[in-house]
Amino acid sequence: MDRPPELDKLYAGDPYLRTFESDILYRWQCFSKLDRGFAEHEGGLNEFAAGYKTRGLVQEANGDISLCEWVPNAESVSLVGDFNSWNESSHVCTRDDFGNFRLHLPAEGGKPVVPHMSKYKLRIQTKDGRTLWRLSPWAKYTVQFSEGADYEALHWAPQKPYSWQHPRPGKPRGVRIYEAHVGISSPEAKVASYTYFADSVLPRIKNLGYTCVELMAVMEHAYYGSFGYHVTSFFAASSRYGTPDELKYLVDKAHSLGLYVILDIVHSHAARNVNDGLNQFDGTDHCFFHSGEKGAHRMWDSRMFNYTKWEVLRFLLSNLRWYIDEYHIDGFRYDGITAMMYWHRGISEGFSGDYHEYFNTGVDVDALVYLMLANRMLHQLYPFVITVAEDVSGMPALCRPVAEGGIGFDYRLSMATPDMWIKLLKESRDDDWSMGFIWWTLTNRRVHEKCIAYAESHDQALVGDKTLSFWLMDAEMYVNMSTISERTVVIDRGLALHKMIRLITMALGGEAYLTFIGNEFGHPEWLDFPREGNGFSYYYARRQMNLVDDPLLRYQYLRDFDRDMQLLEENHGFLTAGRAFVSRKHDGDKLIVFERGGLLFVCNFHPSKSYTHYKVGVERPGKYRVALDTDSKTYDGYGRVDPSTDYFTSAEPWDGRDHALFLYVPARVALVFSRSD
Repeated sequence: MDRPPELDKLYAGDPYLRTFESDILYRWQCFSKLDRGFAEHEGGLNEFAAGYKTRGLVQEANGDISLCEWVPNAESVSLVGDFNSWNESSHVCTRDDFGNFRLHLPAEGGKPVVPHMSKYKLRIQTKDGRTLWRLSPWAKYTVQFSEGADYEALHWAPQKPYSWQHPRPGKPRGVRIYEAHVGISSPEAKVASYTYFADSVLPRIKNLGYTCVELMAVMEHAYYGSFGYHVTSFFAASSRYGTPDELKYLVDKAHSLGLYVILDIVHSHAARNVNDGLNQFDGTDHCFFHSGEKGAHRMWDSRMFNYTKWEVLRFLLSNLRWYIDEYHIDGFRYDGITAMMYWHRGISEGFSGDYHEYFNTGVDVDALVYLMLANRMLHQLYPFVITVAEDVSGMPALCRPVAEGGIGFDYRLSMATPDMWIKLLKESRDDDWSMGFIWWTLTNRRVHEKCIAYAESHDQALVGDKTLSFWLMDAEMYVNMSTISERTVVIDRGLALHKMIRLITMALGGEAYLTFIGNEFGHPEWLDFPREGNGFSYYYARRQMNLVDDPLLRYQYLRDFDRDMQLLEENHGFLTAGRAFVSRKHDGDKLIVFERGGLLFVCNFHPSKSYTHYKVGVERPGKYRVALDTDSKTYDGYGRVDPSTDYFTSAEPWDGRDHALFLYVPARVALVFSRSD
């Protein structure tokens, strides 16, 4: 088919895309050509993407072991390891016409020739006579046995496979994501484990009311400080946190709590590591990647995949199926796809929203086609899956179905929102905050494409930047967060705005919500992984959950507010209730008023002015009560609004709504009202 079957739906949502129909059709035709090729030569896309079943070192149920590796520049490939005393010539593979090298090792006495947890490597003789020692790109478990050493591949095939105890939960109605990193999740200055996270952190996430946990830095990465984004072994779950079975225990535990598990997937680039990575795997710079400058990301110091290659597509698509089939992962957040989608990699590019920026020769169509294939496969084969795109460019149709000619993601991250809050806190006095700017940034998104709103993520927590709480309260967090001391002006302002910023971001900024581990309670300081510049210290590579557990510190109140904010969404479903109706954005009064999901949100950002008998518009008549109040004493506020007060609408139109309410709205307070009749 030369045309997406539901293309008219795409145009109905955005008629301007008709102008670029030739580009949309070209992308679709490239996609369809590959899809037909998979059907003709591989049994279909789903079979093609099951490469983990036949590639790399695979152990069958009867103990037989097979090896298949794509090494196009190799003259010969041998399997060596503990099992054959590292004999370089005893287990030589046979080569086919496509550069695949295969070996079959029958079980001996019913036992596999390569034992569980034994080391192995590939010895590659290149066509130009070089001898290379490489890890299998498909290795399922890799370990660094000493600091600074290369990672080693171990054959992972326990005699007793992990026994799953809990079914996958249903897809959440409200997608509320808790972004987390296993290694930093402990208050101790060390690398935390999968089991620690499962037993100590997951219950916290559940109690906070989040519905999904997003796991960062799970794919193996030799450099801890890369935050998991310089992947070296794509099929290996990072061993620095534990074994594959311990990761399965984490996922199983999450499912028992009703939590979805979303994995950060890095298919935009790979680490430059040679000995324990994909770089120069077959002795060339273009096995998995583009050659020369096209294959390098100069800002990230990493390698860029070549999505035109059949085996690269098999590798990446199979990687997705592996994590779902083997680890019961429920979804993926695709990292850094702007670098994939454009030849300029997004470097020094400011996207204005002009559609010509998205439909030109600077777009890597092959990368877009890969993303289309991935989303089509995932949503057809695994209907429960959630896919999220991290893109700063604003690519149109990124979150429209592939059948419409879109790229197929479910959600995109609203990346402008945290930048907006940081900009306001860094550059503007509170008196100068523009309500129009806040409203515009939170609502300026593509109407028919779902976004994930967030006030801050891991990006803002990294050294060199500051979290919102640190921008707001800075050094006073060290000395003035005690509940037995008077609140200073700085702490008072910080606590109030921390709650307000999160509430308006969640309620107005998207169709899903995300926070980063610890930020929900205003975690102080920053994240900094062990490196030469900090003496290889783990002091800042941790989350101090002990702070929020201390009844003598104020962090508990920010946590409690965040919990009740999630509960409000759970009860009213405002994230999935369509777009908010913003009835007022008043720069003079510093107020933003809007309705969503049957709730009325009134946000007063004025630093000093409170309003009595303030008139706001509301569509539905009746009796209203406060459903959430950032100033409640429950959250260490002043409790200036009586939660038991009933508010009755007046039958007079106001701000484009059919009815009005008259409210007391204190300074630096956000109030949420629900109908109580």
